Amino acid sequence: MPVPARLYIALIICLGCAAFGVQVSHFSASAPLEFWLYFLVTILTSGFKVRLPMVFATLSVNFVFILVAVAKFSLPEAVVLGGAGTVIQCLWRPRVRPRVIQIAFSTCSIILAVAAAHAAFRVGAFDVIGKLHPLRLALAACTYYLVNTVLVAGVIGMTEKKSIARTWYGTYYWVFPYHMTAAAVAWLIVVLSAQESWHAPLVLFPIVYFVYRSYRMYLDRLEKDKKHVEDMAGLHLRTIEALALAIEAKDATTHEHLQRVRVYAIEIGKEVGMVDTDLDALQAAALLHDIGKLAVPEHIISKPGKLTPEEFEKMKIHPLVGAEILEEVKFPYPVVPIVRAHHEKWDGSGYPFGLAGEEIPLGARILSVVDCFDALASDRQYRRALPLDKAMEIVISESGKAFDPKIVDIIQRRYRELEEMAVRTGGGEKPKLSVDIRIARGLEPATGFAESEEAPTTTEGAELAVPDPLSTIAAATQEGQMLYEITHDLGHTLSLPEALAFVSVRLKRLIPYDTIVVYIKREEKLIPEYVSGENLRLFNALEIPVGQGLSGWVVENNRHILNGNPSVEAGYLNDETKYSTLRSALAVPLTGTGSTIGVLALYRAERDAFSRENLRILQAICSKVALTIENALSQRLFETSVTTDYLTNLPNARSLFLSLDNDISRAQRERCELAVVVCDVDGFKLVNERFGHLAGNRVLRVIADGLRACCGTENYVARLGGDEFVILIQGKLDHLEGKIDRIREVVRAAGTATPQPSELSLSVGVAIYPTDGAAAEELLAEADRRMYRSKWLRRKEKAPEDPERIPLPVTA
Repeated sequence: MPVPARLYIALIICLGCAAFGVQVSHFSASAPLEFWLYFLVTILTSGFKVRLPMVFATLSVNFVFILVAVAKFSLPEAVVLGGAGTVIQCLWRPRVRPRVIQIAFSTCSIILAVAAAHAAFRVGAFDVIGKLHPLRLALAACTYYLVNTVLVAGVIGMTEKKSIARTWYGTYYWVFPYHMTAAAVAWLIVVLSAQESWHAPLVLFPIVYFVYRSYRMYLDRLEKDKKHVEDMAGLHLRTIEALALAIEAKDATTHEHLQRVRVYAIEIGKEVGMVDTDLDALQAAALLHDIGKLAVPEHIISKPGKLTPEEFEKMKIHPLVGAEILEEVKFPYPVVPIVRAHHEKWDGSGYPFGLAGEEIPLGARILSVVDCFDALASDRQYRRALPLDKAMEIVISESGKAFDPKIVDIIQRRYRELEEMAVRTGGGEKPKLSVDIRIARGLEPATGFAESEEAPTTTEGAELAVPDPLSTIAAATQEGQMLYEITHDLGHTLSLPEALAFVSVRLKRLIPYDTIVVYIKREEKLIPEYVSGENLRLFNALEIPVGQGLSGWVVENNRHILNGNPSVEAGYLNDETKYSTLRSALAVPLTGTGSTIGVLALYRAERDAFSRENLRILQAICSKVALTIENALSQRLFETSVTTDYLTNLPNARSLFLSLDNDISRAQRERCELAVVVCDVDGFKLVNERFGHLAGNRVLRVIADGLRACCGTENYVARLGGDEFVILIQGKLDHLEGKIDRIREVVRAAGTATPQPSELSLSVGVAIYPTDGAAAEELLAEADRRMYRSKWLRRKEKAPEDPERIPLPVTA
């Protein structure tokens, strides 16, 4: 329970107990027999109660006799009678046994309401109209009603984090006529007891009971109608989830994505103050916003790279198609506008209509932010999931451009809390579709079977069927044309993702499959380079050691496997959480110019689904696919080597100058400092002379790994050449000396990587932008000069094991 709600409850209980204590201390029955008779009647009628819909609360007939006590008795007598009646009302046949704190709060709120009603009944302004005037009792009933209902609505609103006014209006506003009716009956009782005798009003007891029974029947009917509405709402939600499952059948990456988006969107919708109907619409849209992808070709959805303009045109139809599909559902809340606009952007550059700012429905603005954030933080066929913090940085960078800044501020503040909530609520297993069950019944379809692709086997006394020559020629021509298209078009691209996506689409026309995986061999492991089809997440997560599992055996032995079992892949073994719906595999090795570079594997849900003919076709193209992959990997290696040092995998000098120019521009915009730290390893030449260049290379790699770990992702580390490294540090430089000390320790520790420990140290020079220069060349030259100055001083002192700390410019 929130802290404000706890304090509120404690305050009401303290006030009620104080009021009760004061009044009981002055208790004295002026007419004992009459008082105790009404006390008994109040106790008995406290059991005549009805349950209010939508809240854990009841309404009792004893309210009539509490009003009579307000009009006839003193305040202490009325408080005792009201408090006793409330306790019995709470304890008599409750639906759920209330806790002590609930009984105490209810009783204290009634005591405060009785005290307020008693004061209102005796207000001095009504003395001129007489004690028994109905306006007095009407005012007392209104006061009792307001104090009691507002106090209870307050605790409900604070506990459930809802508007107190809206809670009061939706829960208690409609029972006001009941209180007025009870006030009229109480007025009759008071008048009869004053004009006849104090026990004469008891004849009205059957009428009170009749009213109670009628009202209870009405509320029971209301409760049944409410349950029916809840059942229909549940059915509606289950229908929506079933539609979401249909989306999953097309795009295997969406099941967890949809559930997580739903949690994020609903919580943000609550924070921005969306009403219940809009929240229901947002929940449905979060589950169904991608239903339009059913109309997008599968090879576009699962493409592991950038889309072409033509493919993007196809992809852009999915919000409109999704809205058209959902328009037929006739939702009772506005789902369609959210789905139609969930790819619009805040600056008007989105699609399909180019809406901007407040023109975009609030639900669509929430959904676009949440959808992007979760997509960035989830695995996709074209990239691995980004860390939450990195994904959040990208979303923040689009604030005011693609996304509503208010929504971005909320998710920036709460994304860790929402992530934990999504993990807790999304733990249930998704339904497993029965795609791998073999149906025993059903001999053949009504139209009969098509001719089998397999050549019929002969049995004794049976004649071998002779294929139609024209059909054979046509099939061979079509196959040859498609193989030519594959091999021809593969030679025109160096982009590996595009090439493999092209192969998967064209190959499916020749060999039907449910999943295709291209594994690349890297350091004695097979890593999925391209995956499309069923079980996409599982295959993307596999790392298969060479020699293990189905694909590992293929690459080790350089031999194919026909109709193997996909479940024996190393990533599935001994892990009950991973299961495959696929039952047969066709895998061939991809042999490059020198050795086997990977495996091309096709999978089907049926057992023994692949034929020898399928194997022949796959072997016909695998050499061309292997050559394309080898060329693409060489191109990727070349592109990387332009900006990356081959030995340490750190950025090289070319990349350093580009990054330094960018960092100087950013420092100029943000008016902050930039430190250029040039480092030279002392004693490295001696390592090469004593142990050889291989040992020296190993030392450089250890130093590079240490610098990368020490400086983290926020700083830039590059190898300038030889044993010189450069570090760019931007922002506050208060702890620069401490960071340089840690870098020195990294270099000292690298001396243990040689066959015998070597003494290594570091000479450092630092230049600060803008103090020491405004251009990249000036800063590097000044830092280099100071580094050599430091090296000269240390040699002069001949104390390499305890280098003098040269004062840094930042502290000068």
